[in-house]
Parts: sequence; structure tokens; C-alpha cells
Amino acid sequence: MIRGLVALMGLLAGWEALVRATDVPHFILPGPLRVGAALIANFEFIMANAAVTLLEIVLGMAMGLLLGLSCALALAASRTARAWLLPLVVASQAIPVFAIAPLLVLWLGFGIASKVAAAALIVFFPVASAFYDGLARTNPGWLDLARTMGAAKSSTLLHLRLPAALPAFASGARVAAAIAPIGAVIGEWVGASAGLGFLMLQSNAQMRVDLMFAALTVLAAFALGLYALVDKAMALLVPWDPKRIDR
Repeated sequence: MIRGLVALMGLLAGWEALVRATDVPHFILPGPLRVGAALIANFEFIMANAAVTLLEIVLGMAMGLLLGLSCALALAASRTARAWLLPLVVASQAIPVFAIAPLLVLWLGFGIASKVAAAALIVFFPVASAFYDGLARTNPGWLDLARTMGAAKSSTLLHLRLPAALPAFASGARVAAAIAPIGAVIGEWVGASAGLGFLMLQSNAQMRVDLMFAALTVLAAFALGLYALVDKAMALLVPWDPKRIDR
């Protein structure tokens, strides 16, 4: 934690020094001091928009996690589901969310629903992929023992494959926490009347680059905070995760 803060302070100091040394116009690259001043001066305005984006991120991530979990379980439990769903899951990643976002706005409107859907779509694949991979990689010896003991498929899935796959799900959830803000902001860029993405577009159009950086700073703080919360939750949920044990 301390090393991270020191590295951040060093980065900010280097950024400020670069801006002062090159005398770059502030409407192209403002220094961190100017960005901090813009954040303080417009704090309430930024926070009002940040609350909208945060709600979109949380709801989108929750929906994406639920869809990813359900899809991975369906793929692991049924050959028919694998035959029909797996190609669709893979193909869904061939189309960037940015290309789908205008359609989501058209179908769901300019409100929060289209942004939540965009965040859920970008979260869905890493969760489904990681969890399904974990379910598919259960130790074959354990599965042979379960079959020898006459365990039902449902019992094997619930008591053997699911616990073994939770570390993989934890990895997917951590990735989801880092990328969920991207989906929400993309949705706001395409069409919105509030939110940090909307604020960034408006600030850029008005050449208020310091305000745009201030909004970006808050968005980055949200992403870091969400990742930390998910990492802590996964550590409690999956104490046998090798990543947790190695800490």
C-alpha cells in the first residue's frame, strides 16, 4: 500500500514537472495541481454525476456476474447447452461493446438500463469463461472417485466441481471489477444525460480538460475501490484459493 502511494506521488510529481518544463497549454494537458483544483471547485457537480455512474457499474457488474455464473453452470451441466451456447458465447466477443452500445441505447433508451446492459455485457464473458474453465478442469481423479462411489451428477457438481472451480470464478470476478466501469462509460458516451462519461464528453467539447481529468480521476478511484472490495470478498468466499494462500 505504501509503495503504491509512493509510486503514485512520484508519477504525479513527474507529470507536474513535465507540464511545467514543456509549458504545454492547460487545455491540452493540465497538470495534476490544476486537475485537483478543478475537482475541488466542481466537487458536488462531479459527485452527482459519479453517483449515477457508480450505480450503473454496480448493477451492471451484479447482472454480469449472475449471467456469467448461470451460463458457466449450464455449459458444465449439459452437453446440449455446450453444443448450442458455447459457440454463441465465443461469438459474442467478436462484436465490441462499443459497436453494440448504440443499439442498446436505441432499444433501452437513454436512461440507466442501457448503461447497465453495456456493463453487464463486458463483465459477462470473463466471468463465464473463467468459471466454466474451472468447472471443466476439476481433478479427474476426484471425478472418478465420485462416480465409483455412485454420486449423482448434481451432487458431484455441487460438492466437488463447484468448490474446485471457485478460485477460477474469483479470478474472473476480479477481472470483471476492473473492466465493469468501461461498459458503463461507453454507454454514457453513446447517449446519456448524466454520469462521468457524459461529464467527460461535455468537458472535452467545452475544452475544460482539467474537469475531464477530474472526472477520469474519480472513475479510476471507483475502479480501484471496486477491485479492492471484490478481491476482499473473494478472499473470504474462497479461502482455499492459491492466490490467497500465497499472500
